[in-house]
Amino acid sequence: MKTRKARGQVRRFFRRGIACLLALTGVAMAAVNAGVPLDWLGNLAAIPTASAAQETPSSDEPVPLLQRLLLGDSALLAQWASGAGDTAPQAHPEEGEAEAELQQVSPDQIQEKTISGGGTGYVNAQGISLFNRTSKTVDLEAVAQSGSSLTFQSAEAGPQVLIVHTHATEAYAQDSQNPYAETGVARTTDTNYNIIRVGDEIARIFQEMGIAVIHDKTLHDSPSYNDAYDNARTGIEGYLEQYPTIQMVLDIHRDALVDSDGTVYKPVLQIDGVKTAQVMLLVGTDDAGATFPDWTEHLALAMEIQQEMNSLWPGLARPITLRTARFNQQLTKGSLLVEVGSHGNTLEEALAGARLFARSAAKVLLARVGA
Repeated sequence: MKTRKARGQVRRFFRRGIACLLALTGVAMAAVNAGVPLDWLGNLAAIPTASAAQETPSSDEPVPLLQRLLLGDSALLAQWASGAGDTAPQAHPEEGEAEAELQQVSPDQIQEKTISGGGTGYVNAQGISLFNRTSKTVDLEAVAQSGSSLTFQSAEAGPQVLIVHTHATEAYAQDSQNPYAETGVARTTDTNYNIIRVGDEIARIFQEMGIAVIHDKTLHDSPSYNDAYDNARTGIEGYLEQYPTIQMVLDIHRDALVDSDGTVYKPVLQIDGVKTAQVMLLVGTDDAGATFPDWTEHLALAMEIQQEMNSLWPGLARPITLRTARFNQQLTKGSLLVEVGSHGNTLEEALAGARLFARSAAKVLLARVGA
């Protein structure tokens, strides 16, 4: 056992070293190309670590360029740099990115924050705020003008929307009103308390508004988190073959927002006196090298839903996030990933946000029936 542990420590040491070396090399080359002096390299030790693959919670404050390069643009790099190497789950690089390994959260670590667009990395136009985590230059006005070609048949023809959960065991902060047995930090296989419960609420609202829905409650990330996106893709393809009327796949998740000092942010606001989790739409691209030629149509659809959310309930929508991987969104014209709150929110806050998101999205989708 000691030998295995020592080997693990050696692997983690070398991975950290390699990650740091690659990061420094890339940053140095970028600085040289830009004509920036390199005497700032000696200050690297002063830069705090941050959680992997998450939107910065302090959205009103610019993030230093070096910190974004080192920690903000590569989930794998951030996991290596944090020493998570052997234990942090890895996602298929073409389909999704893994969540950083979470630590236990106490109530005093959770801070409420209403996240709006601003600072480094954000693009704002057409009443939309976009957090661009890719190498692409995005013209939101051009995307909006091109629009989405998504159309729906009537509900009588068959299911129109498929709701899935690639990371079905994702759960929320422990709450005295909704305690649950954890199978990991902010994770449970109990579908009454994990993200599947949120999917139930979205499906209920859709059905009430006349949209035919199938809700896949498969735990795609259990027992193997590593295979979650591949498992979800297989499941989605099966449903699409069985029900060709499905034109939209919504992959419902919850986010995880952790600052370098361990503070956990929960995106929340008051709507009609009710604490409501903010909702974020995530759009994938072909930036990681996988084929996804029509990703701008997905972005255009996300923009429509974002505008509807914020016109009905200002502040409900967090900025849209654009990412390098596809997240299985290439499978239909209407596929989107939806983040309802974060692991700092309570389940009740998430359900409140889910209901309002569903009402907003349903209005957009119903306008496309027979279009």
